[in-house]
Amino acid sequence: MSDSLPYSPASRRDFLKTSTVAAVGAGVLGSLGVLPGAYAAGDDQMKIALIGCGGRGKGAAAQALRTEGNVRLVAMGDAFKDNAESALSQLKAEFDERPDRIAVAPDMVFHGFDAYKKILAIQDLDLVILATPPGFRPLHFEAAVAAGKHVFMEKPVAVDAPGVRKVLAAAAEAKKKKLGVGVGLQRHHQANYLETIKRLQDGAIGEIHTARAYWNMGELWLRPRTAEQTEMEWQMRNWYYFNWLCGDHICEQHIHNLDVINWVKGDVNKDGVYGHPVKAWGMGGRQVRTSKDFGEIFDHHFVEFEYADGSRMFSQCRQIPGCWNSVSEHVQGTKGYADISGGVIKSKDNNWKFEGKVKDPYQVEHDDLFASIRAGNPINEAEFGAISSMTSVFGRMATYSGKELNWRDCIASDITLAPNLENFDFKMTPPVMPKPDGTYPIAVPGITRTV
Repeated sequence: MSDSLPYSPASRRDFLKTSTVAAVGAGVLGSLGVLPGAYAAGDDQMKIALIGCGGRGKGAAAQALRTEGNVRLVAMGDAFKDNAESALSQLKAEFDERPDRIAVAPDMVFHGFDAYKKILAIQDLDLVILATPPGFRPLHFEAAVAAGKHVFMEKPVAVDAPGVRKVLAAAAEAKKKKLGVGVGLQRHHQANYLETIKRLQDGAIGEIHTARAYWNMGELWLRPRTAEQTEMEWQMRNWYYFNWLCGDHICEQHIHNLDVINWVKGDVNKDGVYGHPVKAWGMGGRQVRTSKDFGEIFDHHFVEFEYADGSRMFSQCRQIPGCWNSVSEHVQGTKGYADISGGVIKSKDNNWKFEGKVKDPYQVEHDDLFASIRAGNPINEAEFGAISSMTSVFGRMATYSGKELNWRDCIASDITLAPNLENFDFKMTPPVMPKPDGTYPIAVPGITRTV
């Protein structure tokens, strides 16, 4: 296997030129609206379901329901009954002026690890939103494609290499079935990113040799343990702190920034494959967030990635309060510099700053997906979602091991963080268990094997 992925999709620039999303991202698809008869199901109404009813899932469902045309939420599922019922109540309140959008009957609210199976068995369901903890994404995506459903899935789409390979296989099957697949990497639908990256790929700063990517912030939420919880339930409630569920914050958050640099590098690779690094070196650890309540993830990562053309990306993500914060992406070329997140380009030839309007990209990504499905030309973002998810996994493998790693070996790795997810229940022992003192095993660079 070469250092590139074993498929050759069109470059991102060609994709933007030829697909519906290009028009939408440029803000001109508003005139397209709903094309009568163009929707593959032959019906104006689109029935959707939500699998994973946390905050992001509820938000994604609301955005889907605000898309153009007749869209109805008909089913919801979550591992926890209270999550599903709470999300339904909140959505009903949010759409109190459009009650027709929420058409979830009492028997269409499911809970448990098998809730996704019950939802995917609904025959006249058109699209599912997958917003469970990311560790379940490959299993749920594969099942959704097998059931012939269009999909919107949150990022990352996997937390280990076997999961990435499963998503890539399902993505190819989705293409055969002409199913739409949206991935929650919303910068691909954000006007300032679209315009800035187009200019960079057109040579605005010459050959790009260096990139910097940051997701540095303070701490996030934590849900206290209660006496009646099983270990599985507590980990599921605190999924962010366990790798089998989230992949560490380099995967769950920093993927956005890594994806942007991959996107920029997409047309640089000679084989036309969407950009990804081929080598990685990293370091990280738990310096401040050391309590057993924070599971097994690090509180900081630094990774140096190398691309096939020899260019480097320097990557930082940190969750420590009181420090310098930044969520941004930057590139340096032979003719100048760009702050991609800021929409600023400074070069020898001229300086440029994005001055246009930016619509909410979380909404636009759903507008784009639904419009493409109705137009009979569904977009499929699963491949670059999988590549960028693997890039973040690649980074974690480097920081946890402390070794020099190459993409070829890492994407072929058979190390899985959570086997047999299809058969999980709350009485089972989760893949990671605490030691006698209540702490969890933590990766030790130089010792921990990741490939």
